[in-house]
Amino acid sequence: MRDHRDVLKRPVITERSTDLMTEKKYTFEVDVRANKTEVKDAVEAIFGVDVDKVNIMNYKGKFRRVGRHSGLTNRRRKAIVTLKADSKEIEFFEV
Repeated sequence: MRDHRDVLKRPVITERSTDLMTEKKYTFEVDVRANKTEVKDAVEAIFGVDVDKVNIMNYKGKFRRVGRHSGLTNRRRKAIVTLKADSKEIEFFEV
């Protein structure tokens, strides 16, 4: 079992992800080897909330070249975590 802070890398803050926060859906970039159960346990342990479900998306690396050298960027894994209706919200920004 890995540490919970190794599973969650960072929150994804985009226009679409901030709109989803009104529906209690939060987006995180997670470790590429993490599964849904590990993501759920990590979010519950770190933020103290109740998770309803987790959706995970994989992103392949993009092809890039610099001069005559070419390769792929790092692959990523993104998780959208839905909280239960009676759960408290996660505060990313202090108001």
